[in-house]
Amino acid sequence: MRRKSSLVLLAFAVFFATLSPLMRWYAFPRLAKVPANEYQSVVLEAKNATLLVNYLSLKPEIVPKLSIVQTLKGNVEESKKVKADTGRDVVVWDALSFVAGPDGSMVSEIPERYIFDAHTQDPVHTASESVDGDSVHREGVEFKFPFLTEKRDYFYFDAQSRTSAPIHYKATQKFRGMTVYYFEQTVPWVKVPLPKKMPGGVTEASLGGSVERWYTTVRKFWVDPTTGAPVNGEEVHQEELRFPQAPDTKPVTVFSGDVKMREDYIDSTVKLVKSQRQLILLLTSYLPWGFLILGVVLLSLSLLLEARGRRPADPAPDDTVRDPDPDPRPIAV
Repeated sequence: MRRKSSLVLLAFAVFFATLSPLMRWYAFPRLAKVPANEYQSVVLEAKNATLLVNYLSLKPEIVPKLSIVQTLKGNVEESKKVKADTGRDVVVWDALSFVAGPDGSMVSEIPERYIFDAHTQDPVHTASESVDGDSVHREGVEFKFPFLTEKRDYFYFDAQSRTSAPIHYKATQKFRGMTVYYFEQTVPWVKVPLPKKMPGGVTEASLGGSVERWYTTVRKFWVDPTTGAPVNGEEVHQEELRFPQAPDTKPVTVFSGDVKMREDYIDSTVKLVKSQRQLILLLTSYLPWGFLILGVVLLSLSLLLEARGRRPADPAPDDTVRDPDPDPRPIAV
């Protein structure tokens, strides 16, 4: 009976020991994916910012607050089409960055279409990949870092310049009770296109046709390394108009300010990420290590039962009653 129990425990030990790496290296890449129908929105604010409100006077003003509303909407139908063409599980995000002035009026509006692998977050290139209607070819990540983010530099796509550049890992920090990785990217002054949708129908032609828009920013992210989701973001952002045909004309500031996530959106983002990271940890840590430890325990029990089963039995006790002196002799007196 002990031998049978030992074999059963050994079979379960092998099963769980085999399941441990399968959970991490087989199930995780297939189960941990960004949902194709995900919808997210976040509001960022710049207080006491410099803003060009009137493009006719070209005189920037100090405004109490400027808001940037960023939305990411999963396009399920388009993701199905891309999957049929590429054979990969992809996510298609139709993104919109809407900049509103202190009175809520539109300052600029830039749409994007971002297509990426649902698990790795690597960009997937199709003809519909775009920023503000212009075709682009992304390299690196945007909006979200990969699952199990590492302490290293990544390429990050900058929608303003339509180029990718390294975003540098700087430090491991604590943020709202979470261990996060802090990343920073500096985009030096670079010429960028004017947004195609601006207030009052302002275009490059209406500004004289010889105007250039230049931009620089310091981009900061605090990223949960398990999910790869930023829990906080900030940009020290500057834009200006330059007049190459009038070199004596000073550049005009279009926008200058420190853009930060609004507190209520930070709270909701942290809460969401904390819940999602448990699912990733379940596949990458809790279950693999739990199955491995269980396999070791079952193997130990199996060996213990096998050893006890092979131990020689103790000799049976002799119950025969013996005469202490079978041939007594009289004692001589």
